[in-house]
Amino acid sequence: MRHLFVMLLALTAMSPAHAEGEAAGDFDYYVMALSWSPNWCAREGDDRGDPQCDAGTGLTFTLHGLWPQHDRGWPSYCRTAARDPSREASAAMADIMGGAGLAWYQWKKHGRCAGLAAAEYYALMRRAYGSVTIPPVFAGVSRDLAVPALVIERAFLESNPQLARDQVTVTCTDGMLQEVRICLARDLSPRRCGADVIRDCTLPDAAVEAVR
Repeated sequence: MRHLFVMLLALTAMSPAHAEGEAAGDFDYYVMALSWSPNWCAREGDDRGDPQCDAGTGLTFTLHGLWPQHDRGWPSYCRTAARDPSREASAAMADIMGGAGLAWYQWKKHGRCAGLAAAEYYALMRRAYGSVTIPPVFAGVSRDLAVPALVIERAFLESNPQLARDQVTVTCTDGMLQEVRICLARDLSPRRCGADVIRDCTLPDAAVEAVR
């Protein structure tokens, strides 16, 4: 891990098909998306005045979502008889998701497809997030970096020996690190990502904004 941190510091100098409205519970596996909070803030959150973007939050990778996925494609906005979560339940997810609004949106678009009660889905998201170690090196990113996406993936693999390369993918947008996505079976054990999920970012200099 130390050599990864050295590499990070050294570098400072330098479409798939999906459906909507499917029946809940019909899916093959989960994709857990971990978003680099400072980059999201730079692209969207600052303009919204989102509290997770305030100075001193110290947020690194936050949970974007836990998405039911088919081996090809994904369901969304599924039909379910499950009741929506309360505002209090959504607000309680802010510590790992950055805000209550995102938790609610993820339930509405993806959580309903899991075939679980809202409380069970929120608990499952928390379990999934807790099953992966965020590489400690990222907490030390105190200045903006330009980092090969492969370095980010390697950091996650080194901190999580239970994961294999075909179970992790790194995405970028607008030249910036966007997310680390990890594929999980229904019991949250790691599994190979489907062909439409394995789309690794190949940027040699993905922008990684400093932790706030």
